Amino acid sequence: MSHTAHIPSHRKPRRSASKMALRAGVTGGVLSTLAVAGASGAASAAEPVTQTIELPTLTTDLSTQVAQSADATQQAAADYQLQAERDEAFTKAADQAKKDQAEAEQKAAAKKKAAAAARAKAEREATEKAASRSTERTTLAAAAPAGSTETAAAPASGSVASVISFLKAQVGDAYVMGGTGPSSWDCSGLVQAAFKQAGVDLPRTSQAQSTAGTSVSLSSVQVGDILYWGGAGSAYHVGVYIGNGQYLDAANPSKGVVIQDLSGYPASGAVRVL
Repeated sequence: MSHTAHIPSHRKPRRSASKMALRAGVTGGVLSTLAVAGASGAASAAEPVTQTIELPTLTTDLSTQVAQSADATQQAAADYQLQAERDEAFTKAADQAKKDQAEAEQKAAAKKKAAAAARAKAEREATEKAASRSTERTTLAAAAPAGSTETAAAPASGSVASVISFLKAQVGDAYVMGGTGPSSWDCSGLVQAAFKQAGVDLPRTSQAQSTAGTSVSLSSVQVGDILYWGGAGSAYHVGVYIGNGQYLDAANPSKGVVIQDLSGYPASGAVRVL
């Protein structure tokens, strides 16, 4: 024993049972509290695990995005194919247009060439025809005796000759206003019928016949030219020059179809249709 043990103030107090019980209770409470806290902490620590419930939602959104991306890719591919088809169609159309243009140009060139050939042929025929008419008129004029009031018979062939031959065959026929043959005539009806023998379709009236061909001066009038009295386009009478200063016409009811001298009844003008 310590030398101070007999001193009450220096003795270690004994722990009473109640205090020990109290301490045990406190300790148990603390442990319980810690256990509860630990459980609570464990529960808190487990909370992130409960967030995995949202994973299906995230997976659904991702699937939707993937599907949308696939749709967009498919649409882009379809658009690309459509554009490619349009480009191909445009290229074909452009090629066809070039081909059509080339064919059109070839046709136009061929048509132009044919027109030029036809024009050259027409000019050649017109030259030959003019030379033939000149020869016919010279023959008709030279065949008439000097100072004669009658013209010699015209050649049996040729456009001018056919006109003169027809006219002379009607000499002595009656004059009838509006007459067109075969045995009675007015002035324009006779002229129209005569030129029809040469394949020329003249208008019916003297007014229209006075402007039907090329105007010529009376000083250069030739056999077969149409003579008119009155103004061009308003003529009141027509006849045909047959050479040697003479013309043939359906004069009036008292004379009928006759051959007359221009000196006795000078014409106002002349036109040439042959």
